[in-house]
Amino acid sequence: MCGIVGYVGAQQAAPILVEGLTRLEHRGYDSAGVAVLASGGIRVAKRAGRVRDLAEGLPKRFAGKVGIGHTRWATHGAANDVNAHPHTDAPAGQARVAVVHNGIIDNAAALRHRLTEQGVELVSDTDTEVLAHLIALSGADTLEGKVSEALAAIEGTYGIAVVHVDFPDRIVAARNGSPLIVGVGEREMFVASDLAAIVRHTTTVALLDDGEIASVTATGFTTYRQDLTSTAKTATVLDVDPAAYDAGEHESFMSKEMHEQPAAAERALRGRLDERFGTAHLGGLNMDARETRAIRRVKILGCGSAYYVGQMGAGLVEELARIPADAEAASEFRYRNPIIEPDTLYVAVSQSGETIDTLLAVQEIRRKGGRVVGLVNVVGSAIARECDGGIYLHAGPEVAVASTKALTNMFLGFALLALQLGRVRDLSIADGRRLIDGLNRLPAQIEEVLAQEGALAGLAERLAEAESLFFVGRVRGFPVAREGAQKFKEISYRHAEAYQTSELKHGPLALISEAVPTVAIVPADELTDRNVAALHEIAARRGPLVVVTHADVDLGDLEGRPDVERVVVPRNERELDPILLTVPLQLLAYHAALHLGHDIDKPRNLAKSVTVE
Repeated sequence: MCGIVGYVGAQQAAPILVEGLTRLEHRGYDSAGVAVLASGGIRVAKRAGRVRDLAEGLPKRFAGKVGIGHTRWATHGAANDVNAHPHTDAPAGQARVAVVHNGIIDNAAALRHRLTEQGVELVSDTDTEVLAHLIALSGADTLEGKVSEALAAIEGTYGIAVVHVDFPDRIVAARNGSPLIVGVGEREMFVASDLAAIVRHTTTVALLDDGEIASVTATGFTTYRQDLTSTAKTATVLDVDPAAYDAGEHESFMSKEMHEQPAAAERALRGRLDERFGTAHLGGLNMDARETRAIRRVKILGCGSAYYVGQMGAGLVEELARIPADAEAASEFRYRNPIIEPDTLYVAVSQSGETIDTLLAVQEIRRKGGRVVGLVNVVGSAIARECDGGIYLHAGPEVAVASTKALTNMFLGFALLALQLGRVRDLSIADGRRLIDGLNRLPAQIEEVLAQEGALAGLAERLAEAESLFFVGRVRGFPVAREGAQKFKEISYRHAEAYQTSELKHGPLALISEAVPTVAIVPADELTDRNVAALHEIAARRGPLVVVTHADVDLGDLEGRPDVERVVVPRNERELDPILLTVPLQLLAYHAALHLGHDIDKPRNLAKSVTVE
């Protein structure tokens, strides 16, 4: 979502802010801006468009050693120069306060009305502008007090950074529902919404909690609750390689991250497989065998790709542990007043660990006494801290909006969970060892699929010419089809829709034609014959086919037809095949988008970490 970066120290702030904003571009945005505290007051530069447009338009003399920057993804008001952040309490040359804000102020309309009645002139359409005025109007003696007083009037979510001309040595930051960190350097300090913005300068950080305020100067930081009582937070060093945030020799982060999947999969499995007992070791779940056996249902919650891989995970849990399991969109969960059962294990899935809909679902479950564990990629993230336990994905930083290696490791996390649940129940040691052998083979098999990239690129270019596509699969293959359609639509901007293969005759078959290709997921399993029969129905209506399948699947008289393409992936154990069937769909989406000339890492209208509802 939106991005925040702040700097206070001995260097000029503007170049550091612009560099940080550039590193936040993957989160999605439509405008950018910076504000610095200069000798004459606050100087602000902002504009709609890319960070490079902002950088090219900065005045040559834009000096100041304390500053804040922002990339905005519009929620209130159009994407234009006026609505871009930072927002101030007065026009240029008169401003005393500048604010950048991630999140949504729910009571913004009421606050705007109140401010207008007090004679305040509001110039933007945003919710954020009210914060600048509330801080400016506060009678508190300190900037921390002014921010605290303003936030007391706010309802909603926020990650904010504030500068004030009367307090030129500091930035005050605050968090509620939107991630924010403080970075510690050598006599310089940073504020950011994402480590990517400051990783070249420091990996020593303090992660703010909801309801926490930080006062940041060049020599250190102090943290408070909103009532300004101390929280005495300390910084920790994160084990992150700054090079992970560079694309290196790859033309995009998505390409880099797809090719990192074999190594990421090995990290996810390392130290977690027990071949002697045919089980998995997941100490982070914080459940003993007795508690595990007491689980009667598993409910998985995620959004987007995390939801689709959650469906794959539900299938794994039911097959291996014989526990009823299902996945649900976290964005819908809490709004239907869900029944929280004491013997249900709730699993929250999120790459960033900050997805607001998933975080709110976790909080609803905890409020009602449920047990919830997390599958997240970011240590110390909001969801990780809210959960009773969890499984870290160990995928490494993922920058591209379209998730690839994190999704693969989510699947592996579910496989490990299902294996551990199964082995304390009725899964035999022989089946446990069979699955461990399959898991150990997966990294090399993913490498085999990635080696087909050249052939898949040509196929993707042909698919890119279609305005609309179907992705179909059954049982284990349906979540794969859903994820494939998601990838294709989000970066190629072609309409792609997923259906159960068995549902084609109940409506979608009417749309099949020479102009509408179908990507079909057809593994070698108990449904192969039925899947192949459905392919014949599509071919009979002259629908072009791409069949993602295994080498020993016989397509009958469809073999060799010019309108039927076959993509072969290596076979694993049937329960683990879905992730291997998913990888070629990533490559198809990637090369379709590349062929169409799209900005693959920054697809339009989308963001990496969705931190507002």
